[in-house]
Order: sequence, then C-alpha cells, then structure tokens
Amino acid sequence: MPAATASTVGRDRPTTATGIPSTANRNATDRPIPGPAPSTTAPAMSETVWPHTSGRVNGVRSRTAHGYATGMTGKLDGKRIAILATDGVEQVELTEPRDAVTREGARTEIVSLAEGEIQAMNGDIDPADRFPVDRTAAQADAADYDGVIMPGGTVNADRLRMDPHVRDFVRAAFRAGTPVGVICHGPWTLVEADLVRGRTLTSFPSLRTDIRNAGGTVVDEEVVTDNGLVSSRNPDDLPAFCAKIVEEFAEGVHRVHREGATV
Repeated sequence: MPAATASTVGRDRPTTATGIPSTANRNATDRPIPGPAPSTTAPAMSETVWPHTSGRVNGVRSRTAHGYATGMTGKLDGKRIAILATDGVEQVELTEPRDAVTREGARTEIVSLAEGEIQAMNGDIDPADRFPVDRTAAQADAADYDGVIMPGGTVNADRLRMDPHVRDFVRAAFRAGTPVGVICHGPWTLVEADLVRGRTLTSFPSLRTDIRNAGGTVVDEEVVTDNGLVSSRNPDDLPAFCAKIVEEFAEGVHRVHREGATV
C-alpha cells in the first residue's frame, strides 16, 4: 500500500426490522375459535448486538442489527483486534471502529490499565457507557493480536501514554508490523513511545506540535495511511477511518518501518 495516502469513504447506515403485530382471535358462539391468521411478513431479524464478539453464535454468523447475513464471509474472519482504552475514552471512537471490525468477522478485546470496567465519555465531558475490560496491558501480549485500535478522549490518551505496559505493548506491535489505527488524541501514546519518528500521520490539532517534535510529519487529512499506521483527526472522520482500518487489518502484517518501529 502506498505510504501516507488519504481517502474518503461515505457512511452507510444499516437499518433494523420492526416487530410483527399480533393477530387477535375472535370468539364465536356457533363455530370453533380459529387460530392466529397465517403471517405473510418475514420474521424480524434479531436486534441483539454482541459488542466483544465477531457476531457468531455456535460458530455461525448471526443476523443482527448490524446486518450480518448467515453464511457471509467477513474480511477479518479469525482475526483478533486489541482496543487500547481506559477511563475517559471517547465512546464513539471506541464503538464505531469496534463495530466496523466485528461486522467483518473480527473478535475484539479491550486492553486497559486495570481489570474491571472503564468509563467512556461523550465530548470529553459527559459520562457515557461503561465497558468491561478483557485484559490489562500488563497481561496482554501484542503477538496475540492482528491489529490494534487506539481511540481518543483527552483523559484516556493522557493516562494510557503514561503507563509503561501500554508503551511496551504498542512498541511490540509496531516492531511486529501489526497494523494500528489511531484517532484524535490516540497518537499521544505513540509520541510517548517514540513511534512517530519518520512516520506521516494526522491527529487532533492540539497534538500536532508534539508529533512534529517527536520526528513525525503531520498532514491535515481525514484519514492517513503510512505502511499499516492509520490515523484520523476526530469523530467526524470515523466513516473513512473505519473503512481504512478494515482494509489495513485485512492485509495483515506490514513492512516494519525502521524509524517508527524501534526505540
């Protein structure tokens, strides 16, 4: 894949089916009570979402609100993706990339600083949902994953970059050529781990001086790819970001970048 390219991808909004109205029986004094009238409406598809699975039940892809169809083969079937996040993560930057890769068959795990749950936020200020942690950065082995997603959120990124286990995890992923997607404040951890030297990427505007000072080249594009490193600026870029990480994760291991993969 050419280094440092930008692309725009539109957002597709899946729709869900509605329930079927019930048919009431009518009583009659001179004839038996008939059963329910036959329905000509197709059964509604399940609206159950499995946030940390690949959308499979007993090994078969289920049909859900995301639009999975039984028997489909996803681009990321069999792949395992780590989502690095902690308290303060921007919720939409966690859930939309997660859903994009699980729609294609990947299994995701939240890797965080401690066991338990993390508190997501909306706009850095308003508390959103809580998400269970699958394993800590100290427990996780980067070699077990086929891709890494690093959402933003100011507090989330600031806490992650200060943790030595998180820095070791992302260094190991870069050295192995594992594709990585970072968005908004996510690149802060890469700066702290000395992984942007010689790389081209984008970020939230307030990080750009830090990236340049750490030896990276910053461009102002909705999505930038540099040999397996995918970056975007903010939640508005999520459609393009999600499409690109699926593409890069599907390609698998990338060439190890000499400057941005070693410390």
